[in-house]
Amino acid sequence: MSDPRVDKLAHVLVTYSLGLRPGDQLFIETTPLAEELNLAVLREALQAGAHVFMQPVQPGSDEIFYEYASQEQLSYASPALKFIYENFDASLFILAPQNTRALSSIDPTRVSRGKKARMEAMQALYERSARGTFKWCYTAFPTAALAQDAEMSLREYEDFVYGAGWLDRPDPAAAWREEEERQQRLVDWLAGKKRVALKGKDIDLQLVIEGRSFVGGGARENFPSGEIFTSPVETSAQGWVRFTYPSIYGGQEVQGIELEFEAGKVVNERAAKGQALLTALLDTDAGSRYLGELGIGTNYSIQRFTRNILFDEKIGGTIHLAVGLGFEEAGGQNKSGIHWDMICDMSESEITVDGELFYKDGKVVV
Repeated sequence: MSDPRVDKLAHVLVTYSLGLRPGDQLFIETTPLAEELNLAVLREALQAGAHVFMQPVQPGSDEIFYEYASQEQLSYASPALKFIYENFDASLFILAPQNTRALSSIDPTRVSRGKKARMEAMQALYERSARGTFKWCYTAFPTAALAQDAEMSLREYEDFVYGAGWLDRPDPAAAWREEEERQQRLVDWLAGKKRVALKGKDIDLQLVIEGRSFVGGGARENFPSGEIFTSPVETSAQGWVRFTYPSIYGGQEVQGIELEFEAGKVVNERAAKGQALLTALLDTDAGSRYLGELGIGTNYSIQRFTRNILFDEKIGGTIHLAVGLGFEEAGGQNKSGIHWDMICDMSESEITVDGELFYKDGKVVV
C-alpha cells in the first residue's frame, strides 16, 4: 500500500520547490530504492508539462568506481553531466542509498579527487542557479540504510523525514511559503551588516560578512529546508570551533573535529576519529581550507542528529560551517572541489552582529 505522504512530497517538489513549467527539461538523479517517489515525481512532472530525463544510479557502483578507476578516470569531468547543467532547466537529486558506508574502506584521497571532478562539472549548475536560470533541489527518500544511520526503525525514520518536511500539514507548500517570509525578515535585518562574532563553550570565532548577503532556505534547493546562510569573506575567519556532531563524507565518519583559523585559513585541524580523512579533504585544493558557508539552522521540527547533512544542518539551535566552495548568490568567491558542512550546537552560545545580539542559546532574538 503506497504512502500518501510520498505523493504529497512529489507534488511539493515539482510544483513548489522546482516550480516546473510546460517545456522545462528536468534531470533526475536517483536510485531504484526510491522507486515509489521516482514514479510519483515522474507523474507530477509530466502533468506539469516537463520533459524528464531520469538517471537511476545502481547501488554499489560508487564503490566499484573508487576502487578500480585510474587516476585519469577519477579526474574525468563528465561532458554529459556538464551539458545537462548548462542546458537543462532543472535537476532533482534523490538520496536513497542501500549502504551509506560503502566507501568506508576507500582511500580518502581517491574519493576527494572524484568529488572534485564532479564539482567541476556542477560549476555550471551553481553559476546558473545564482543567476536564476536553473532550478535544483536535493531531497531524500527514507531507506533502511538511512534509518540505521539515524538509529531508528524504518517506520520511525519515515515519520521523521516526512515530519521534517511538514508533509503532515494540510498544505505543506503554504507552510514553506510562510517560512520563506520569516527567513526573509532575518535576511533583511542582516543586510548591510559587517561583522559576526560567535561565542560559546564550543566556539570563539570572528567572521566578516561585509559585501555578502544572507540567503533564506525556503525548501527550494533543499527539501526539507530551514536555514539562512551566507559565504563569509574568505580571509576573515579568526578563532576556533569544536563541532558537536560527527561529520560524514563519502560514507566515512569523522568525529570530534576542531578547527583553528587564521586570516580565514584552517591552520590546525584535529579529529578524535578520522584524522587522515579530515586532513586529506582539507588539502583537496587551494580553496578547501577556507570557509564557503556560515549557516544557521531554523527548522525546530528537526531535533535529532541523523548522520544525514540534509537534515542535520537544519537542526534548530545549531550553526554549520562548510569548508570549500562558496555560494555565488551570497557573494562567495571561494572555489573548491568540496563543500563539507560541519555542525556546532549553539544551545549555550550567542551570535552578535556588528556588536548587537542577534542569537542566544539556540534562538534568534532580534
